[in-house]
Amino acid sequence: MGLIVAALIGFCAVEHIGFMVLEMFYWTSEFGIKTFGTTPEFAKQSAVLAANQGLYNGILAAGLIWGLVSDRRDVRVFFLLAVIAAGVYGGLTAKASILLVQALPAAIALGLELMRTRKPA
Repeated sequence: MGLIVAALIGFCAVEHIGFMVLEMFYWTSEFGIKTFGTTPEFAKQSAVLAANQGLYNGILAAGLIWGLVSDRRDVRVFFLLAVIAAGVYGGLTAKASILLVQALPAAIALGLELMRTRKPA
């Protein structure tokens, strides 16, 4: 696997670990409220939903890490596609900047991964 591709996938994984931590553990904190632009009332009412969303982000991070550690291209491609799908959906339904923060890095990593030539089996 190329170093640049691995670095980009690692970046995406770290991002999703960060999203997970924010959504699961800091959603109702002052930092979480500022980060997501919510109110204390909304944060308290939606904390369980945010934690669930955080868990999904953790699963995405785990899949990306699995793809890196196992050196399995199919796993990397699958989880990059999942990150892109989540980012596009979030960008269209929640906040447009999600497209840049979440979907774009994964799309670049996926494009580079798919351009790499595969070793013969």
